[in-house]
Amino acid sequence: MDVLGRESLGAESTAAGARGRLGRYLATDGSLGAPVGVDLARPHAGVVVGKRGSGKSYTLGVLAEALADAPGVAPVVVDPMGAFRGLAAAGLAVREPAVRADALPPRAWCRLLDLDPASAAGTLVWRAAAECDALAGMREWVAGAHAGDAARRAAANHLALAASWGCFAPDAPRVGELLEGGSVLDCTGLAGAALRAVGCAVADALYRAAVEGARPLPWLLVDEAHACVSGPAADAVGTLYTRGRAPGASVVLATQRPSALPEAAVSQSDLVVAHRLTSGRDVDALAATRPTYLDGALGERLPARTGDALVVDDASESAVTVRVRERRTEHGGEERVVDRGETAG
Repeated sequence: MDVLGRESLGAESTAAGARGRLGRYLATDGSLGAPVGVDLARPHAGVVVGKRGSGKSYTLGVLAEALADAPGVAPVVVDPMGAFRGLAAAGLAVREPAVRADALPPRAWCRLLDLDPASAAGTLVWRAAAECDALAGMREWVAGAHAGDAARRAAANHLALAASWGCFAPDAPRVGELLEGGSVLDCTGLAGAALRAVGCAVADALYRAAVEGARPLPWLLVDEAHACVSGPAADAVGTLYTRGRAPGASVVLATQRPSALPEAAVSQSDLVVAHRLTSGRDVDALAATRPTYLDGALGERLPARTGDALVVDDASESAVTVRVRERRTEHGGEERVVDRGETAG
């Protein structure tokens, strides 16, 4: 089986090392070719892109299944749409999207709350985050701080807003628990800043764990990434893309809007899986980063059928078309439709 993400796609790519089955090669006439896999023995940075309904979330689930089976690695999936609950059947723990307040670095708190870190209120929040490991402790610290009433009131109001999001808990799983067998963070009840807080906290925690020598090696998978990785989350995820592979941390973002991802996400990816895209802006954003491996216009090479994908692989400096394999666990990404028996009443 050829293995994407390794330097050779030929016989040498079958050498020992963790790998996951991705699907089969797809010929120009639509016929299926040899099986093709993806390398899991080394850290990688990647993106999975495609318009709504093209199969991008499904492909991310295929990768999560492969990681669940592979030795020495563990996926942590940020799931905003409930598409990955079925991964429980693959052994991943489906968890509430709670994070510890101290999982966010102090610098991220001001960005998350839209506070100028140089302002009096911003300085209080920064110092509270540096001093305390729980949100309740941060609020108490601000209430007793030696500062002007206006600054304390503003800082307190912003921290009260953070508490209302419902995503911070002092007993939230630590990174070691998330990595033990892998995890799915079911974020269907979160949006906006709360979702970005979870994305930032998890990305930063996984990077720090890798630097500290964590085993198994962490893989962060984020669906609907355009909604999860803006603001402070973009900084944390960007660190995984630019510096994560050296300590052994991997990251893959899935989105229907590649043009909305942090710049480093596409430019630093060594694996790009592209399903159907119709937005010229998104096609251009993707094409600008990989012109060397494409022998024609990217838009002409993108597949039209759901489940087919163009995979651009930096390691082998190639671009191949594949049919993604069927998942063995339930995929929850389908849209609800009106049953034939239902009426408008």
